[in-house]
Amino acid sequence: MLKGVPAVLSPQLMMVLMEMGHGDEIVIADGNFPAAACASKYIIRCDGNKVPEVLEAILKFFPLDKYVKAPVAVTEVVPGDPVKPIIWEEYKKIIKEYEGDVKIEEVERFSFYERAKKAYAIVATSEEALYANIILKKGVVK
Repeated sequence: MLKGVPAVLSPQLMMVLMEMGHGDEIVIADGNFPAAACASKYIIRCDGNKVPEVLEAILKFFPLDKYVKAPVAVTEVVPGDPVKPIIWEEYKKIIKEYEGDVKIEEVERFSFYERAKKAYAIVATSEEALYANIILKKGVVK
């Protein structure tokens, strides 16, 4: 245990965040996401935790990439699906608190999966909200 580090950040997750370099991406996945099938390097289990609490804990230490159009991506709603992902509003508030106004890109479902396969790590949560997956692109520490 360390002072000031949120309990949701396991030693493995902290190690991964520190290993990541500028431009690397990390996925925080909801409970329905095929995390094991998509993980190419690291899969980090965060069972019992929700995406917003993991997102907030990560952003305390993790700078977003300021040199790209959209350093954050979410899974786009499948055409015809009536779901309105209200969790995205929570993401915007958390991101704004730590990084200011940042563009969030919506990525088509299968394109999101392909992008996740190239991510440095996938954090698998127990989030129940639909369309709750989020990708963060790491920036530089100044």
